[in-house]
Amino acid sequence: MDTSIATGLALGAAADLLLADPRRGHPVTGFGTVAAALERAVWRDSRAVGSGYAFGLVGTTAGLGVLVDRATRQRPVARSAATAAATWAVLGGTSLGRAAGRMRSALDAGDVAAGRAALPALAGRDPSTLGVDGLARATVESVAENTCDAAVAPLFWGAVAGLPGLLGYRAVNTLDAMVGHRSPRYERFGWAAARLDDVANWLPARLTAALTVASAPLSGGSAAGALRTWFRDGAAHPSPNSGRCEAATAGALGVRLGGRNVYGSRVEVRPTLGSGRPPEPRDIGAAVQLSRTVWLLGAAVLAVAARLMRARS
Repeated sequence: MDTSIATGLALGAAADLLLADPRRGHPVTGFGTVAAALERAVWRDSRAVGSGYAFGLVGTTAGLGVLVDRATRQRPVARSAATAAATWAVLGGTSLGRAAGRMRSALDAGDVAAGRAALPALAGRDPSTLGVDGLARATVESVAENTCDAAVAPLFWGAVAGLPGLLGYRAVNTLDAMVGHRSPRYERFGWAAARLDDVANWLPARLTAALTVASAPLSGGSAAGALRTWFRDGAAHPSPNSGRCEAATAGALGVRLGGRNVYGSRVEVRPTLGSGRPPEPRDIGAAVQLSRTVWLLGAAVLAVAARLMRARS
């Protein structure tokens, strides 16, 4: 039985847990540099051009994964090593927790300016008018959403499709962060990137919510609250995926998420998720602990799933 993909996923997850993101020469940074240069060359206010841009970059990146996978298919050790390296490169669970930890340290110290400076590493909203409560809410929401994007979703696609799945998913998610938001420049050009991200995260987001329910008691939270809030409030969020993760986290921690968010000149009023109190700085630590439990449990489940799927094939 070829267990190289499962072994690689497990080793890559362990590397992320122990080492966080690579500090130099991060492949995702390199991809972003290439994508930004290509955008400057081809940008048009056109869905067709934006679709070609997104599908071309994602297809090329996934194709690279196919080539490496084929080259190592008859060498299980090399295949495990390649999968582990790719998994480490595309995961961001530990770095997410560390970024949230820096926010909590700033807020615990009463340094709102430092908290505002730390927010861009977590969320794209304008921090200039946010106080302690707003920064705490933004951080908890970011941790909940990005537990899927940074960890569970790449592991899911790695289990389903191996190296091409790992690299292809990270390309999709990176492009969504770069051009998938609503703005005059990207409303049409970034449409395909945003829709690809919605599709790629549909199953992983619901898996993340289910893992949040299972992990809540292990992290001092409420499984019943997570399940109830996920089913009741998850669909109210404007994102077809983020709301499930945020609602489950809100219910697990007993807090209330949602409200007014400012993104540059754009203002959104998000629906309420959960029926508890507003988040406080201490809830950031609870959210990070829950997030870590969720994605590590997810890594174990998906590594086993990868092994079983390959055993059947």
